[in-house]
Amino acid sequence: MAIAGNSENTSFENTSIPAAFVRKSIGRMDTIWSASEGGSETFCFTNAWLNFMTLCNPQSSSSATEQPIVNISCYKFVPFDNLEERRSAIRRRAVELNLKGTVLLSEEGINLFVAGPKDAIDSFVDFLRSDPALSDLQPKESVNDYQPFNRMLVKIKKEIIAFGIDGVEPAARTSPKLPARELKRWLDEGRRLHLLDTRNDYEVGIGTFENAINLHIDHFREFPDAVARLPDDMKDEPIVMFCTGGIRCEKAGPFMEMAGFRNVYQLDGGILKYFEEVGGDHWNGECFVFDQRVAVDPALRETGTTQCYICQTVVTPEQQKLPEYVPGKSCPSCFRSPEELGAQRLELRGKQIEQLTNPLPGSIPDLNRRPLNVPQRCAGMTLIDFLTTVHPQISRDEWLQRIRDCRIVPSASTRRRRGRKHTPETLPLNADRIVNEGERFDQLEEHSVEPDVNAKVQFLFEDDEYIVIDKPAPLPVHASGRFDRNTLRHLLNAIFAPQRPHIVHRLDANTSGVMLLCKRSRVATVIQKQFENRTVRKTYLARVIGHPEQDHFECHASLGREPDQGGIRLIGPSGDEAHTIFSVLRRFSDGTTLLEVHPQTGRTNQIRAHLWSLGLPISGDPAYLPSRQTGQNRTLLPSETTMCLHAKRLEFVDHLGQTRVFEAASPAWAADISQE
Repeated sequence: MAIAGNSENTSFENTSIPAAFVRKSIGRMDTIWSASEGGSETFCFTNAWLNFMTLCNPQSSSSATEQPIVNISCYKFVPFDNLEERRSAIRRRAVELNLKGTVLLSEEGINLFVAGPKDAIDSFVDFLRSDPALSDLQPKESVNDYQPFNRMLVKIKKEIIAFGIDGVEPAARTSPKLPARELKRWLDEGRRLHLLDTRNDYEVGIGTFENAINLHIDHFREFPDAVARLPDDMKDEPIVMFCTGGIRCEKAGPFMEMAGFRNVYQLDGGILKYFEEVGGDHWNGECFVFDQRVAVDPALRETGTTQCYICQTVVTPEQQKLPEYVPGKSCPSCFRSPEELGAQRLELRGKQIEQLTNPLPGSIPDLNRRPLNVPQRCAGMTLIDFLTTVHPQISRDEWLQRIRDCRIVPSASTRRRRGRKHTPETLPLNADRIVNEGERFDQLEEHSVEPDVNAKVQFLFEDDEYIVIDKPAPLPVHASGRFDRNTLRHLLNAIFAPQRPHIVHRLDANTSGVMLLCKRSRVATVIQKQFENRTVRKTYLARVIGHPEQDHFECHASLGREPDQGGIRLIGPSGDEAHTIFSVLRRFSDGTTLLEVHPQTGRTNQIRAHLWSLGLPISGDPAYLPSRQTGQNRTLLPSETTMCLHAKRLEFVDHLGQTRVFEAASPAWAADISQE
């Protein structure tokens, strides 16, 4: 096998790194390509991967026969003290010998899995045996041609095998140990007994003894509950329990005896010792091991079985042939179809919204930044004149006092955009400073509590580029007036942090329905152009007061460029052109009508203003009232009558040229209403 580098031509030819190890590592590293020819395999990786290979396999320039790697595993339950000193000494000696693996120390003993060249391993075992407490240590050995561990760890733990049951002390007492050859003889004779597999379910899945009992546990801590489910008639029958190397049985046996089982044995040395002394008689499959080999056969040779990098599930060679297995991405256990992944993501978003809005963010007193945007008509005014023009309901003296109190400040977002070179203005601001079009200020309100909103945002779709939601009403999209944290922008920023989804169009606070957002600015630019060029097809539902004379009608009335009194845009010949198409869906006996609406332009308040100008105001609209009266363009409270305008459908062309169509469910005022 050859391993090639990237464009810098790094290469390892005829290395001792086996193809099996490379295949198992592909999912965890940066593979560029792989190929096979004439029975040999070539893998191409980034240099980062090759650097990793050099670190974890320093002997790669030597052949496998010159530098075999010996794996040892062993444990001993023995009272241990001076754990920190033991830890330092063991780690120091292991590093000196260039060994890798894991050593666990606790007050109950030692448990280790270590690998390295034969002479280094022998020296390490001699070092451990120099400790009187470990003088009789008997490691189990196996050999392979690469280093299966990435680093050397020596850890202090509460237990060397997590169990969590008081009164189980293997150093004082264990169940009788049954030698491997004796178990084989019992099985050959057909002696009546129960073979009990104490391992986790994923380990049992790739191999176990014939007719063994699988407890279906995911962690050894679940063993006590599994034992409680065993039938009572087993308590007087012979039980031979087994695990990989025997350590789990050291605790499982005494516990079963405490639970009333009176004839319990443990396989001495576990499965690996059985393989070493007996082979594979009465065994089906492989044995899971806790290193990069993943599994060995009864001859203690590494097999082709690997482990999923995503969910850690064992993946057999047969399963690796399935389309659901993609190294580094999925396996048959964790594979989810795009539809399933999408549904899981939407479910997660729903939970995030529920958690974030209970209670509403704005219901907690906090510093509220109320934005003040300078419109075109106010450009060139002084700051005080701008404020009194935009908010004439507040007196000039009150605005001057707020400026003096430093409650009117440059917008935080403006400061971010200007970057480091921007020199902050001295506070308080000069009331006579000139403001520019598009400039933003914040009005600070300390300990402010915002009005309630309907925050039940429903996520309809999400992928790597787009987010589509069904916006509830009332819910402001952007911070304005009394709203800062009780806004769609604040909620989305909190959910997708550190990302800030791009809002490519918007709906009025009192309008519900489908909204599109983009995750990347490049894609947002493509979609925003479509809104500007009027190529996005939008469909709304509106319930209006009155019955139109015709079933199909249009409105071409121009809309004012700036809001009038009460923040309302009125019809005017000198305004911007606007065009809306209407179709009657249903007329009701209460004097209202359900309309399907297709705006051909995208002016602010266009649908509401056009219907109002036709004498068909939208039901519940607080600004465009019946009899061509006007009110205030304000955000309603959830307790008030709903404004019956809903964005039903949105059709656009995505950045790849594919047509996308998204539709929101009809609201209660438009759906399931008695036929008239």
